[in-house]
Amino acid sequence: MTTQTLSRLGQRLPNWTPWAMLGGSVALALGILALLGSINYLGAGILGGLIYAVAMTGLSWVKEGERWAKDRLATTLVTSAFLIVMVPLITLIAMVLVNGIQRFSLYFLTTNMRGVYGESDLGGAYHAIVGTLLITGIASLIAIPIGLLTAIYLVEYGQGTRSAKVITFLVDVMTGIPSIVAGLFAYSLFVTIFGPAFKAGVIGSVALAVLMTPVVIRSCEEMLKLVPNELREASYALGVPKYLTIIKVVLRTAIAGITTGVMIAIARVIGETAPLLITVGIVSHTNFSAFDGRMATLPVFVFREYAQGGAAATERAWAGALTLILIVMILNLGARLVSKIFAPKGLSR
Repeated sequence: MTTQTLSRLGQRLPNWTPWAMLGGSVALALGILALLGSINYLGAGILGGLIYAVAMTGLSWVKEGERWAKDRLATTLVTSAFLIVMVPLITLIAMVLVNGIQRFSLYFLTTNMRGVYGESDLGGAYHAIVGTLLITGIASLIAIPIGLLTAIYLVEYGQGTRSAKVITFLVDVMTGIPSIVAGLFAYSLFVTIFGPAFKAGVIGSVALAVLMTPVVIRSCEEMLKLVPNELREASYALGVPKYLTIIKVVLRTAIAGITTGVMIAIARVIGETAPLLITVGIVSHTNFSAFDGRMATLPVFVFREYAQGGAAATERAWAGALTLILIVMILNLGARLVSKIFAPKGLSR
């Protein structure tokens, strides 16, 4: 160990140094952009981040040594990646909230579009909310049992077999199917069986189930693989049958992850527009039966209102988007509550 390295041992920068360096880097970036005559806050953030990474790493290298300099550089890169991901998310939520709150109200949530024409300020998304909940609910009833049972077979029964490999390959293929293809498949299926005159929201549910099933399978499969084999072996040693081991031990242990995966699958399909536009279309009245007649859904409602144009219709479109985000948020909170209640002690999140 060299004398220079020994002299650096125990020398650390004060805790306020990164914040001071960050403030100075942003100020320097704003000054550079001001000299160039084009002040841009996004550009200042990017340029300031680059200046901070170089300056902080260099200062740490001189003061603290190579090891801590590399650590600070890695911390800077990871934090920068997190901020880059958060920027579009926060911007999207802020944009939807600012534009959607103008029309969002109890009236909007409890009124449909029957008799509303042109630039009228009346009308709401009640019929679209009902349609979204019914169609997505039926799709979940179809996809979740199929996906969960398939995942159980792949992990617990067919692991390493040829049939499991074929199913895994088909699931991977289904994951990449465009949503409009799923809509055309469901529409063609019902037209072939019931004829072209049959119109019902269940057609959209089948289309969403096609998109939802592979996501459920993959997420549940990964969660089941995380369950330690020791738990299964302990259950078998006590004489518990395999099916009861799966129900009482494996599923109970993985319930939190399975619930999260199911909610990701629901969030994946609840905002789909193309398959629902093909299969269920749009109506202005409220239809409570998913097996008789067309239904309105929030994604198609937002698309239709925004495409119609005009101030009132655009405000309804933003309010519909805000409603859809709130529904997904409520479903996720409910899923977390369910996983917390049913997960074994010490495994809830």
